[in-house]
Amino acid sequence: MNELDLDRIDFEIIGELQNNARIANKVLAARVGLAPSTCLERVRRLRDAGVLKGAHELVDRRALGIDLEAMIFVRLAQHAREAVDSFQEHAKNLDEVVAVYHVSGEHDFLVHVAVRDADHLRDVAMDSFTTRSEVANIETHLIFAGTRNWRLPVYR
Repeated sequence: MNELDLDRIDFEIIGELQNNARIANKVLAARVGLAPSTCLERVRRLRDAGVLKGAHELVDRRALGIDLEAMIFVRLAQHAREAVDSFQEHAKNLDEVVAVYHVSGEHDFLVHVAVRDADHLRDVAMDSFTTRSEVANIETHLIFAGTRNWRLPVYR
């Protein structure tokens, strides 16, 4: 990200876009008290600087046949950078993986997966994780329910 001095208006724009990334520029400009052309330039500047990194649609997983989500805790056999990088690259490229977190503590990675059913989860665990030479141990925890707060706090 480029070095960028953010002001109150920038933080307001960021907050509004986190609430609704599809907001019309004219509406956004009115909410933050700018002319539409100035607001559009501010949004472009935030994108160019890497502050805004895209907009994403939330998808109903069940509509896609995904009925089960789980967190897979992964412990590596060794902590050499090559092993860490290799596992992370492998995991993030799996179709079933929603997110990969390199974490501290008893485990090295927390991998969020979304699968069709329990059989699919077993296959992912067995074929995509336990077969990896860098993996020493996995624990799988089913997600029964959850909420996501996609909105980051905007510190001023």
